[in-house]
Amino acid sequence: MTGHGGELLYVFQWLTPAESLAVMSDPVRSARVREEMADVFAYLLRMGNVLDLDVEQALADKIEVNRCKYPAHLARGRAGKYVAEGMNSSCAS
Repeated sequence: MTGHGGELLYVFQWLTPAESLAVMSDPVRSARVREEMADVFAYLLRMGNVLDLDVEQALADKIEVNRCKYPAHLARGRAGKYVAEGMNSSCAS
């Protein structure tokens, strides 16, 4: 999985944000991106299956953890990692 992730990132290495967006307009590079993303996704799904892990639920749980740790109204627009003194009051500890 790490190798395919590296191959995916290699397509975008050293590109500006605008150049990164343009990758998908290039048939050869966009095909490579699709293939490498599919490889990474296949590994994740297979690993979830082997470990009897509900990947969709794991993602939903992680999104909720991030929502609590990094409230959008406090974290949006920050380049650095936002760290609250305490958890968001709407989240269980």
